[in-house]
Amino acid sequence: MIDLAIPQLALWDGIVDVFNAVMTPLYWAVSALLVGWHWLLSQVFDPDSGWAWALSIAGLTIVIRTLLIPLFVRQIRSSRNMQLLQPKMKELQKKYGHDREKLGQEMMKLYKDTGTNPFSSCLPLLLQSPIFLALFRVLDYASKGKTHSDIMDPHVFSLQHAKIFGAEISQTFLKANGSGATNVKFVAIVLIILMTATMFITQLQLMRKNMPKEALEGQAAQMQKIMLYVFPVFFLIGGFNFPIGVLIYWFVSNVWTMGQQFYVIRRNPAPGTPAFDALEARKREQNLRAGRPAEEGLGDEEEGSVATDRRPANRQQPKRQSRSTRKTVAPAGESPVQDTPRVQDTPKAASNGQQPAKKAAAAKQTSGAKRQPAAKSRAARQAAQKQAAQKKPTQKKPGGGSSGRS
Repeated sequence: MIDLAIPQLALWDGIVDVFNAVMTPLYWAVSALLVGWHWLLSQVFDPDSGWAWALSIAGLTIVIRTLLIPLFVRQIRSSRNMQLLQPKMKELQKKYGHDREKLGQEMMKLYKDTGTNPFSSCLPLLLQSPIFLALFRVLDYASKGKTHSDIMDPHVFSLQHAKIFGAEISQTFLKANGSGATNVKFVAIVLIILMTATMFITQLQLMRKNMPKEALEGQAAQMQKIMLYVFPVFFLIGGFNFPIGVLIYWFVSNVWTMGQQFYVIRRNPAPGTPAFDALEARKREQNLRAGRPAEEGLGDEEEGSVATDRRPANRQQPKRQSRSTRKTVAPAGESPVQDTPRVQDTPKAASNGQQPAKKAAAAKQTSGAKRQPAAKSRAARQAAQKQAAQKKPTQKKPGGGSSGRS
């Protein structure tokens, strides 16, 4: 009999092989972190204790979330910009609502000019998904006495039978068996509720405290409602098929997210939100207790928080000035000084017998008089000019005699 190969099955086998090749480095990384934390905690707990393995999973979560802090910062910035851009987005919708293609182009241009990525809010969750899947597969294999990497081989039996509150952390609610099946279901339900509640509270905290009224309307509001209700429901349903170790991972991760978000909302809220009003109220109280004006330092956060256009401004070229303008216009803080006329350019002055040196001295005195401080009174300036006129040398007459003789 001739065996016939089914193309669909062959294609599926190829996809599985590619998936395993991509996930293998993650299996090794998760196993290495898990074993490293287990070795450290074994100095305090029994190596086969469920608490040693449960806290190792919590340590793995802390490492992963610490590495994702830069993405969390980008998520917060993008979320703030999306909130602050709501008025501009509404204007674009009113202007180009009839042309969806033009509206999309203008929206993308607005995102680019303000450095906003509307998908940044999902990046931490998307990047955690492979880690979650790798941990799920490691624990699922451990429940069957198998491993994905040589690192876990010496520890697979210990992980398979590790218990907290009488429940093995490698088992799930739906596949619980043995004498401790009831404990497994009870611990799983408690962790599912805690995981779902922390996720819901985190998103609700963001919507109620750190979102302006404009962001709670339109398309952005629909996205926030999806994240508020759909994600918790998804994890609530899926949690019944997650190993207890994976439920511990997601619960610790949600608590971390809630703490991070609480810190950011309290210290750096978006302008025009209830959290921003609460921050200003706290600052007023601090100013009053310190004896400073109540409004001192308020509004500083709002000035630098608004999403602005990042395109460089056009540099204004200096205007060309004529020679006469350069003579009369001087830099700020200085009085204009005109060039001293040359002797050959002023025949009238030469005929009167005034020498170039005397003319320069007179120009210097005039310039000094012009540069006197503006604070002097008019009488003081007149006295200074009269004194300068008395010190002026007597001009000689062409006949050789002085002007004072007959």
